[in-house]
Amino acid sequence: MCGLTGFLTRAGNAGALAPLAVAMADRIVHRGPDDYGVWTDDGAGIAFAHRRLSILDLSPAGHQPMMSASDRWVLAYNGEIYNHLDLRRQLEAQGRAPAWRGHSDTETLLAAIEAWGVDATLKRSVGMFAIALWDRNERTLWLARDRIGEKPLYYGWQGDTFLFGSELKALRAHPAFNAAIDRGALALMLRHNYIPAPYSIHAGIRKLPPGTWLRLGTGQRDVEPVAYWSLAEVAERGMANPFQGSEAEALDALEQHLGNAVRGQMVADVPLGALLSGGIDSTTITALMQANSTRPVRTFTIGFDEHGYDEAMHARAVAAHLGTEHTELRLRGDEALSLIPSLPSMYDEPFADSSQLPTHLVMQLARQHVTVALSGDAGDEMFGGYNRYFLGPAVWRWIGWMPRGLRRAVGAGLTAIPAAALNRLAAPLATRANVAMAGDKAHKLGLRMREVGSLDDMYVSMVSEWPDAGRMVSGGSMPPNLLDDRTRWPRLGDPVARMKALDGLTYLPDDILTKVDRASMAVSLETRAPFLDREVVEFAWSLPMAMKLRDGKGKWPLRRLLDRYVPRSLVERPKMGFGIPLDEWLRGPLREWAESLLAEDRLRREGFLDPVPVRAAWRAHVRGEASFGYRLWSVLMFQAWLEQQEAC
Repeated sequence: MCGLTGFLTRAGNAGALAPLAVAMADRIVHRGPDDYGVWTDDGAGIAFAHRRLSILDLSPAGHQPMMSASDRWVLAYNGEIYNHLDLRRQLEAQGRAPAWRGHSDTETLLAAIEAWGVDATLKRSVGMFAIALWDRNERTLWLARDRIGEKPLYYGWQGDTFLFGSELKALRAHPAFNAAIDRGALALMLRHNYIPAPYSIHAGIRKLPPGTWLRLGTGQRDVEPVAYWSLAEVAERGMANPFQGSEAEALDALEQHLGNAVRGQMVADVPLGALLSGGIDSTTITALMQANSTRPVRTFTIGFDEHGYDEAMHARAVAAHLGTEHTELRLRGDEALSLIPSLPSMYDEPFADSSQLPTHLVMQLARQHVTVALSGDAGDEMFGGYNRYFLGPAVWRWIGWMPRGLRRAVGAGLTAIPAAALNRLAAPLATRANVAMAGDKAHKLGLRMREVGSLDDMYVSMVSEWPDAGRMVSGGSMPPNLLDDRTRWPRLGDPVARMKALDGLTYLPDDILTKVDRASMAVSLETRAPFLDREVVEFAWSLPMAMKLRDGKGKWPLRRLLDRYVPRSLVERPKMGFGIPLDEWLRGPLREWAESLLAEDRLRREGFLDPVPVRAAWRAHVRGEASFGYRLWSVLMFQAWLEQQEAC
């Protein structure tokens, strides 16, 4: 796990390339504190810089940027290629392997590219990665990103200089950087709490979409990413050709695929552990790790003092049953709050998934003991774990027949009751239905009911916070995006399958994986997600939906697979998520901080956000008339980010 950056310039500043590249790399030293390297070609105007977190081949033979055996290709890359030894064996069998200098996956990638080309190598590679590659013969720059989007890669022209890097802060270190705030991207962030690819907070700077590469040749300026793999196509193919075996055979196949992924991702030359929440996903990964380990696996969890947000006791019970070496950190509210000033820098652009706080803290805890940690991320997207996959259809059956006027009236009735009161009223039903915080969900449903006209509308509403986000941004509007362009949605007949696929294309890479990457890299910890293994993803999409969602619950295959490792009583409980008591904190210890950022005169002076809806939501929240914590968090994270940018 590392960080890369660089630039291609036509500005004629030959001789100054290396110092500029070093300055850019210095901004992302947290991604790779063990080593750094710079490579430049003044004649071509190209510079690569790399920060290394040593995981495989700790020797100088793994140093980057690395040149191929023929001296044609130069590579700077961030990530891990889990099947790189298999790739080496294939090259050797074909007689196309060089005389190996070490055993790093970087060297393997270069040899594969020389033998098979860029596109073919990407299709053969299993792992997480962001790649910058220079072809010295053709004076061509290649950028590439892994299939799902575990590793970030930003790029874009600033004047006559093409910048690229793992994080925006590296690009900002180049003197050519002068990008304004993209108001359309800000609208998207307010709606979803994150900025989806290909947009970034800066106009003209893009995120390379997952599963794509781009090629920038001499004299080119406009480049479009090319897909070498498509999650949408995998979903369509899996649904069209479903698994034909029995349920028992499906569980055996799942155990084999997931076990192979876990074993492959346990390979490291540094200490390794697991992030264990005690939920279905992390328990599955930890159980498979322990089954493939000759000594206790190191496991880590965060516990909260606030009732309703603490899963530490469940993680502790799972760890005791599996026999892991478990470490737990109890978290007080003031400890989490002390992190808030660091969030804008950590996430580099406005990002408002409030679980970023506990996520960073559990990464910090794990890094004190290990350098690599496996996680259960993506189990929800692959196997149907989110409540919306079964609650959405159920609610639509309840309200879909209503005339719009009646739906509007029912919605108004739900929102008239404070969410806290709804939580108390719904507690008995929520327990039977295995749903946590049902009142908050009902309150949010009431806010959306007047807008939805189909189950697809309901999905878009459920994954949106501010319904009129485009109008909230002064001088902005909602730019083209996947959720609003249904002609680009995966061609799936089942609306719940469409939800799952869209989550995998948007929420997973742009929220979950972004959160995990920045939180872990801030403390120089590499995280790995076995659920994102290519074979696991493709197998998961081949399972019929009825095998994933059953009896009002998601992830049926994972639940039954876990029966082979832990008692059902340890993991069967309402889905909680990895949240924080944000509503309460904003009415309590965070109130003064929030009030300062949301002050009406400040919002008007800065000129980005319409203060009217912001102030109305803030007043309603503080008074307890509504629970708008997650909605307000997006505004607060933008305001905090803007404050930091203005201070730089």
